[in-house]
Amino acid sequence: MKANLRRLVWGGMAAAWVGSLLIAGAARAVAADDPAAARAEKQRSLIALIESDKPDADKALACKQLAVCGTADAVPALAALLTDPELSSWARIPLEVIPGPAADYGLRQAINKLEGRLLIGVLYSVGNRRDAKAVELIAAKLRDADPEVASAAAVSLGRIGGGAAAAALTPLLATAPVPVRSAVAQGCMLCAERSLAAGDRAASMKLYDAVRAADVPVQRRAEAVRGAILARGSDGIPLLLEHLRSPDKTLFTMALRVARELPGREVTQALAAEVDRAQPERQARVLLALADRNDDAVIPAVMAAARKSATPVRVAAIGALEHHDSAAAVPLLLEAVTDADAAVARAAQTALTRLSGEEVDAALVARLPQATGKVRQTLIELAGTRRIEAALPALLPALTDSDPALRAAAVETVGVLGKDREAAELVRLIQKTTAPQERENLETALLAVSGRGGAACVPHLLPLTRHADGGLRVTGLHALAAVGGPEALGAVKAAVNDPEETVQDEAVRTLSTWPNNWPDDVAAAEPLLALVKSGRKKSHQILGFRGYLECVQVDKRLTEDAKALTISELLPQVQLPEEKQSAIAALGRIPSAHALKALTGLSADASVAEEAYSAMAGLAAKAIPGVSKEERQKALETVVQGAKSQATRKRAQEGLKGLR
Repeated sequence: MKANLRRLVWGGMAAAWVGSLLIAGAARAVAADDPAAARAEKQRSLIALIESDKPDADKALACKQLAVCGTADAVPALAALLTDPELSSWARIPLEVIPGPAADYGLRQAINKLEGRLLIGVLYSVGNRRDAKAVELIAAKLRDADPEVASAAAVSLGRIGGGAAAAALTPLLATAPVPVRSAVAQGCMLCAERSLAAGDRAASMKLYDAVRAADVPVQRRAEAVRGAILARGSDGIPLLLEHLRSPDKTLFTMALRVARELPGREVTQALAAEVDRAQPERQARVLLALADRNDDAVIPAVMAAARKSATPVRVAAIGALEHHDSAAAVPLLLEAVTDADAAVARAAQTALTRLSGEEVDAALVARLPQATGKVRQTLIELAGTRRIEAALPALLPALTDSDPALRAAAVETVGVLGKDREAAELVRLIQKTTAPQERENLETALLAVSGRGGAACVPHLLPLTRHADGGLRVTGLHALAAVGGPEALGAVKAAVNDPEETVQDEAVRTLSTWPNNWPDDVAAAEPLLALVKSGRKKSHQILGFRGYLECVQVDKRLTEDAKALTISELLPQVQLPEEKQSAIAALGRIPSAHALKALTGLSADASVAEEAYSAMAGLAAKAIPGVSKEERQKALETVVQGAKSQATRKRAQEGLKGLR
């Protein structure tokens, strides 16, 4: 039936909307002079609508509006709807919120007139209004033959609360039919909550204890356990511990919840003691409940568990410490990192990484100078992971430690944190190191530090470019490329003429990928162009040309036309197909008349014709400044006629369609 009414409400929305407009219009007319009068007029209109023969959908919407503006004057009309199967629930909406005794009276009067679902709805509404005068009427329904009615009466009495409601409910914990008993327990606990809120702790505990002792579903008993413990405060600790030891999983789980809620330092201490007494499979869960408490005694208790408990509990305790961000846990966690139990050591390492706060960082740095072995290595690694720049002075000595693993950790962390000052130290060490792996580690760190430190690192890097060892000269080139800038560029440019061929090759490769610091490094174009014209090897010329093309394309000082013209003017010096292909790729990205003209010329070169046609198809399909529609059409027709690739011809044909 409710579904039918919902359809009526939505189906009749248009009619209801018209009615609402009429009501609103009348209200606005009065509101111009007196808002109170306007509200009264609106209410009269809504009451008249409810009492009329209008469709139920209109009446339902009127009920909703009376929930906002209704007063005691609307109660008789609304109460008359409580017996209507279609509109009873709609009438209860305003009756639950209209202030004053009239609405209470209207709902009370309906209790003995209704049955079934209509009675259930009214019982819940009376309970929501907490009408103490209705207790006797509702209590009579506790023994109704319909278990749903009896259950609704029990819950309603609980919401009203008070001694009379509790007295009516408590005996039924033992005598009510099984289908009703759960609701009776719920009603008793609702009464208990109201008693506790009113300050009557004794009455509250009595009700909770009665439910705990009753033959009711275990979930209700678990809820009563929670209430009984919280009502007792710190005196509820024995009851809490009793249920933490309960074999019933539901009661145990509820006790864990209460362990997180019940305040007091003595509760924390009792839970800490319980961790070791609990069954092994429950210890970790009790520990986590302890760790979730908002109490300054938690950290010492969790730390104690992390030291002396079984492995699962230690791991749980260490994991809990990472959520408290306490520097007090640092010594314990550092000790645990070296634990023989791998699970404990891993958990400690993770916790040290995740702990946050400047105090934690400071505690780690303070222990670095005196630490040794695995702990020292862990501190160094943590400095990098946590980005603790203050640790740099203390970890630099570890770069020359006798332990290879510790040295490697220090180099990696310096690479993460260091700047120009650390670059000087890395350069000094890399010149002394002969072990290939260590030199590689130092170079990796030096590149990272150089990129971070910038131009300030250049004076420290230049000695590498002049070193007798060609490998170190190459390392210097790599580091200078990470820095960029005019001074670094000058050193790389000079290395193109290095006496050692491998260094020459690396200098050319470095130059060809140089444009990384624009506009400061535009000077890279000059040595790259020199390589194109007079490189010692063909490979140098090709790399120089590719680098020069890149320089031209990213040079913000050049217009698109100037870029294309610069590349076009260089084409007569380009002989190798690889170079021409690079030029074509660059020209295809420049929307310029010079670019289109150069591509058209390259399409006559059989070695790169297909690449030129493809670039032309892409370029001419879009608008190009200074190029007419007819010129673009001609270029695309050239592609259609000359290209061998079906895909290229198809792209050109699609471009032509777009021009028509």
